[in-house]
Amino acid sequence: MNNVIEIENIYKIYQVGNQEVRALDGVSLSIRRNEYVAVMGPSGSGKSTLMNVLGCLDTPTSGKYVLNNTDVSEMEDNMLAETRNKEIGFVFQTFNLLPRYSSLENVCLPLIYAGVPRQEREERGIRALINVDLENRKSHKPNELSGGQRQRVSIARALVNDPSIILADEPTGNLDTKTSLDIMHLFEEIHRRGNTIIVVTHEEDIAKHARRIIRLRDGKIERDELNPFPSLAS
Repeated sequence: MNNVIEIENIYKIYQVGNQEVRALDGVSLSIRRNEYVAVMGPSGSGKSTLMNVLGCLDTPTSGKYVLNNTDVSEMEDNMLAETRNKEIGFVFQTFNLLPRYSSLENVCLPLIYAGVPRQEREERGIRALINVDLENRKSHKPNELSGGQRQRVSIARALVNDPSIILADEPTGNLDTKTSLDIMHLFEEIHRRGNTIIVVTHEEDIAKHARRIIRLRDGKIERDELNPFPSLAS
């Protein structure tokens, strides 16, 4: 099977007072290995909820979610956390780096949780930093790095466990235009190496780098279309 993600009839329902809010309302989709997908939608469309479900940060109220041939729909929290660490690399708008840790130490965090021995952790962490052209900043702490460099450390951390998918939540939201283009160029390189990338964004110019754009509205997929002419950062 070539699909890394398959979700079928996913609902996420919240009770707000006497009102039932359907953040996801029967969403079904498949994402193939090595696809580059953007998920878009206005505030309240369900894109953040979908990201949390796809990222194994939350479980659906009902429906089926198969990640890399494993049904994760009803996993207990500890199994979900283990699957999340193994299968998904996260890139966040706010970088989520530990301020007292060096770049290399931040990158190696997922490997600590996975129980990888120290020497192997450091070797893999350095390789990940090389992949984002930041090996010369391996000893620097986040406050000694620019915003773009911090995001590169975040991307290296996402890559270090060789996950099934890279899930990026507004990855350029805190960056200027030039740095945003640099980061999107890096995503293109990562995609060319064979990684599956899902970018959650509200920015059209960022979404247009993806090869497929999924648009949500009111918890449903409004449109799901291929992007035959993706923008290329240079």
